[in-house]
Amino acid sequence: MNRLEGKVAVITGGAGCIGREAGVLFAAEGADVLLVDMDAAALEQAVKEIGSNRVSYCVADVTSAEDNDAMIATAEERYGGVDVLLANAGIEGDVTPLEEYSEDMFDKVLSVNVKGVFLGLKSAIPAMRKRGGGSIVITSSVAGVRGTPGISAYGTSKHAVVGLMRAAALEYAAENIRVNTVNPSPVETRMMRSIEAGMGGEQAQTVKQELEARIPKQRYAEPDDIARIMLFLAGDESDWVTGSVQMADGGMTVG
Repeated sequence: MNRLEGKVAVITGGAGCIGREAGVLFAAEGADVLLVDMDAAALEQAVKEIGSNRVSYCVADVTSAEDNDAMIATAEERYGGVDVLLANAGIEGDVTPLEEYSEDMFDKVLSVNVKGVFLGLKSAIPAMRKRGGGSIVITSSVAGVRGTPGISAYGTSKHAVVGLMRAAALEYAAENIRVNTVNPSPVETRMMRSIEAGMGGEQAQTVKQELEARIPKQRYAEPDDIARIMLFLAGDESDWVTGSVQMADGGMTVG
């Protein structure tokens, strides 16, 4: 359908499962795509796997203001501008009770998951203004709308980006810059394998089964399930959608 024809998309966390799948879909729908991550080898492999001349990569640390400016400048130099920012980079941190949680790890999680999004918006919004508008899609989580024991830093960070999204959506709606979050339930990714192991140790598979039982659709999402919602929010079909928390949870938070 070429829903992103003529658009330029920057995807942070681009070497991860969801970011890579979003890159596949965005390029297939006509966008030029810049994948951003810290691991050059993983980025190179992701671009190779996608196999599209519309996709390239940039190594950057989202916790650095200079790196965020550099990734946006790279997109402008290569493709002529920025229309979409998928602020998807994130880490899970530790799985441990709050009173035992490391202060250093808490700071690290918030630096990547919140400060990284904040800096991404600061860098991308001026570039979008030049294009007459744009769409910012932030990856939050079901942990951003409800409490989850054992992952206090992660849950805090995913609540925080919802607040950041709402502020930005109000500030920039008149400039045709839309801002929304996507809030997935557990997804078949490396991150969930890490959380399952942290919660259950050798019983990680049991943890997964228990989590799946809490999802009305009785399974984890696939990365493609989430990427397709991101695609909708990135394109013009969602022009009237801003300031929204888009639950992508198979009914997990209903009721």
